[in-house]
Amino acid sequence: MILNYLKIGWRNLWNNKIFSLINIISLAIGLSASFVIGLMVYYDFTFDQFHKDGDRIYRVTTDFNSPEGAFYNSGVTVPLKNALKQNAAGLEQISAFFTYNPLKVKTENSDKIFKNPQFTVFADTSYFDIFNYKWLAGTKQNSLRNPNEAVLSQNRAQLYFPNLKPEQIIGKTLIYNDSIPAKITGIVANFTQRTDIVFEEFISLPTASQTEIKNTVESTQWNSTNSASQLFIKIKKSTKLKNIQKYLDQLSKEHEDKELVSYHQENNFHLQPLSELHFDGNYGDYDYSTPQASKSVLSSLGVIAIFLLLLGSINFINLNTAQATQRAKEIGIRKTLGSSRKQLVFQFLAETFLLTLVAALVSTFLAASLLQVFSDFVPKDLHFGLFANPLIIGFACLLIVVVTLFSGIYPALILSHFKPISVLKGQFLPRNNNASFRQALTVFQFVIAQIFIIGTLLVGKQIHFLMNKDMGINTTSISYFNVPWNDDAMNKKLLFEERLKAIPEIQNISLGGEPPASSGVNSTVATYGSGKKVVDSDLELLFGNSQYFDLYGLKLLAGRKPLNDTLHEYVINEAMMKKIGFKNPEEAVGENLNISDEQFLIVGVMADFNQRSLKSTIRPMAFGGDTDREWYSQFNRIHFKIQSKTENLSNTIAKVETIWKSIYPGSDFDIKFMDDTVKQFYDSERRMSILLNWATALSVIISALGLLGLVIHTTARRTKEIGIRKVLGASLAQLSMLLCRDFLKLVAIAFIIAVPLAWWGLNDWLQGYAFKTEMSWWIFALSGLGMILLSLLIMSIKTLATARKNPVKSLRTE
Repeated sequence: MILNYLKIGWRNLWNNKIFSLINIISLAIGLSASFVIGLMVYYDFTFDQFHKDGDRIYRVTTDFNSPEGAFYNSGVTVPLKNALKQNAAGLEQISAFFTYNPLKVKTENSDKIFKNPQFTVFADTSYFDIFNYKWLAGTKQNSLRNPNEAVLSQNRAQLYFPNLKPEQIIGKTLIYNDSIPAKITGIVANFTQRTDIVFEEFISLPTASQTEIKNTVESTQWNSTNSASQLFIKIKKSTKLKNIQKYLDQLSKEHEDKELVSYHQENNFHLQPLSELHFDGNYGDYDYSTPQASKSVLSSLGVIAIFLLLLGSINFINLNTAQATQRAKEIGIRKTLGSSRKQLVFQFLAETFLLTLVAALVSTFLAASLLQVFSDFVPKDLHFGLFANPLIIGFACLLIVVVTLFSGIYPALILSHFKPISVLKGQFLPRNNNASFRQALTVFQFVIAQIFIIGTLLVGKQIHFLMNKDMGINTTSISYFNVPWNDDAMNKKLLFEERLKAIPEIQNISLGGEPPASSGVNSTVATYGSGKKVVDSDLELLFGNSQYFDLYGLKLLAGRKPLNDTLHEYVINEAMMKKIGFKNPEEAVGENLNISDEQFLIVGVMADFNQRSLKSTIRPMAFGGDTDREWYSQFNRIHFKIQSKTENLSNTIAKVETIWKSIYPGSDFDIKFMDDTVKQFYDSERRMSILLNWATALSVIISALGLLGLVIHTTARRTKEIGIRKVLGASLAQLSMLLCRDFLKLVAIAFIIAVPLAWWGLNDWLQGYAFKTEMSWWIFALSGLGMILLSLLIMSIKTLATARKNPVKSLRTE
């Protein structure tokens, strides 16, 4: 019986090639998007699901709250570990470790140097109590207990010792930064499943005291938080999470900084589940080379996939119910010969299943193409081969069944409802409510397409606004690079600056800290005034010498720049000027700010500029010199401008690199460009724009195909009417408008519905930007006009051809 259903279904699909092709393409587009998005969801939600008792593992992080807003840090204060160990009620395991970036490492008795090995940590055996690794050589009990010991992952061991087996590597010695030896006591297998616990090299925790992070590791200060200080806990099965959180809140209260409290600031510890490590952008993960996943983005992608599937299913419903009159006699004969309504329903569902199955096969090729299109936005190991996963195959099969039922059940019920006597007598007339239902579905299709079009236009307009708005600083042709963190001798920086001046293509050279617009933040708390008028404010700090101002085009509104690099003098911005209560720049000059019980003279006021993305407001800021040079120099970058007329940029950069190699021969040269830095602020917007472009194109294609199918069906039904009207003198334009009028009404209704919905959603999206473009009327008008013109073009393909037919042939048409 089922085979018979499929055979008859195949015949019907073959006999209605145009409608079948429209349905297959429409469903294939929706299914391919669903497959790809389903694959992305599966990929991201399978991170760190394999750890034993992973649901009881948490990372402890820190939240900072102040009048200026909330800030987040993935690290914790170092003394927290011991405080938890002293009162470990409810905790099964506690592990603290420190992320570390050694400059280089080499194997003993070898000249081969490995620079900047990533994913290195200082840890002890408690790390391996929480995260279970397979030991290929050595044991957990005999590793990382003493100073100068190390454990390597299998991948790292093969990198350092490519020709040795794991057991042969035990006892070998690694030399870190030319001076710190570490004997290898263990080799562990890399995790084979997806994980954000990506560490490859583990150095015993006591060894950290021999490095430059000694003060961080040995810190006893509760008011000092470093993102390198990581803390994981594993709670007992019977423990309630709220009890652990309550104890953490108690610890943060007991050790709060009274000075920070007076500034209305507080720190709190937060328990982050291991499963959220992959998604929570507030705290980040450990691999900065790949963008972090976002549940909100995945949800948005899921919504897009659902809409595309709905649009494809609507095409199927519309075209099948519109063809009801053509299949009426077939149904009447089947019922007369004894077919029940149930059998007919199964027959039509079998046809739907067959068509959906063909669409699914086509969609696999489309899905592979979509993955290639989005290759820049998905991780490298998210590839087409994951479709072979049984879970993905099961999801695809379930999706095919769901689409079959959703698309086919309504047409099946409508078609199987016909009465055989009325049909065979030729008295069958389609019910008006079916036509109304088709019209409603068509309107829904065009509403979705219109919303996508409006969204694409506005997001594109916002991105153009972001990229072209004057940030208040110069970014064109400006480059900068960091000096090595372990070699910050001022004489070398000054020597570098002098040698750069000898390159004719380079001008406006400056020593300083972060560029004016960057993702880095150096901030403090400043107090102004005394007595009744006291103003406390978070204050971002910008460091540079006198040339820094000219290089980046910072505008001085009043006063002067600091006289030299080491005086306690600041130039504040307008936001800080207003924060402390002045309306005019001249009024603030000569006043003092108190920072950590030290007085800083305000010698000038500069114009506001955007320190980061235009999502952010302009915060209070001060520009100063290298005032703490005696213990730490903030001048850790060299900035310069390359002349815009320079023909060969690569040659100029090569000259700079030659100077670098002569001054810092053991370090890698990494130059950055301000234009690229600014562009990185808007990576997520560019991704959204590309996704919207594709969603818009696909939704328009599906809607257009559906409209084409309905036009083909309508003109075929009205062939005789067209012939009569043509005989009576109707012109080609009149006939074309007659056929198009009803469909244009649907497009217009869809536009009227889509405009307020799109305005509401996009207005809410724009609220996330401190600086935003206007929702211009032309965006909505262009969307509506474009859809009308596209609809007219699609309809004209068939209507003009039908209207041009010889009326004699039209009148002979049954």
